[in-house]
Amino acid sequence: MKYLEYTPLDRINDFLSHVSLGQRTIEGFLEAYSCKHTGTDKKLSLSLENEILDHLGKSSDADSSSPVEYLFSRSSRKTLIYLLLTLHHMYPDFDFSAVRAHEFFTEESWDSFKQIFDVYMFEASKEWLEENEGATLLETLYKALDEVVKLAECEIYSYNPEAEADPFLEKGAIWSYHFFFYNRKLKRVVSFRFSCLSTLVSEGFHLDDSSLEEDGEIFDGMDI
Repeated sequence: MKYLEYTPLDRINDFLSHVSLGQRTIEGFLEAYSCKHTGTDKKLSLSLENEILDHLGKSSDADSSSPVEYLFSRSSRKTLIYLLLTLHHMYPDFDFSAVRAHEFFTEESWDSFKQIFDVYMFEASKEWLEENEGATLLETLYKALDEVVKLAECEIYSYNPEAEADPFLEKGAIWSYHFFFYNRKLKRVVSFRFSCLSTLVSEGFHLDDSSLEEDGEIFDGMDI
């Protein structure tokens, strides 16, 4: 996996590096990678493939609706390995288990991504319009992603791991999302993670769970 530099992504990253909203901060980051193996990728890819095949060999679950069934497809395994290699390059010190990780990936559509983005990035989008004329933040994001991975040809995945399997879950996080935009033909993937952090926690103030729940109440009742 090779990190790719794209100016359109840089502009959005600069904005999302720190969007201050009083006691909360929105942060986000886009990274593009080529799926061509570099360095230790081939060895790690083989290790992940063997881990999956070993798991399948021990599994007696033939239910077509089960998560395990997804791994019987060579194409699906290849996609999962590319996504895991991307995570490995982002967090080289974290051990990603292929067998566990596949349970945390969910295939999405642009519409389902847009619905989450519209709700959780609403305030950041308003800040964007105050600082930038013309296109909205989502429109700018769409154009940038389309330039890098051609969205019409993309598979979109969300990554929602358990806390112990989440290397990017920061202290004071109120919510966090991570999406991957994967173009099989171009062999490129873009990672987009965005989160909301409590500035009180990051500044060393003690915040109990009820305080974080109150911050999350603004999303109650919204259909996401």
